[in-house]
Amino acid sequence: MTEKNKILVEATPHFIEAQSSPDDGRYVFAYTITITNVGIVPAKLLNRHWLITDSNGKVQEVRGEGVIGEQPYLKPGESFRYTSGAMLETPVGTMQGQYTMISDEGVNFNAAIPKFTLSIPRTLH
Repeated sequence: MTEKNKILVEATPHFIEAQSSPDDGRYVFAYTITITNVGIVPAKLLNRHWLITDSNGKVQEVRGEGVIGEQPYLKPGESFRYTSGAMLETPVGTMQGQYTMISDEGVNFNAAIPKFTLSIPRTLH
């Protein structure tokens, strides 16, 4: 059985060496997110909630309306892709969270953002 309200979230992170300064404890990462409506009802992204954790255990919590200034509306089968960034004090960390969505039927639901790793190249094997 297909779920009415189902959103798939995929992330691809990249280290941004040119903006990073390891000597100053600044590691900059970009991540590209693809949000796909795999349900059967159109839905709009309302809010985001991120937990960004560095390897020292420091957690940054980010909440806000939409993503990159937009609240994408996705019909079944449609995707929305955007790129954003995060800065850590360590060369390795993780991000995870959720998007709050509202379906055309007026149902609010959460779309999980699976945990993904931010790491500079050759840090993790």
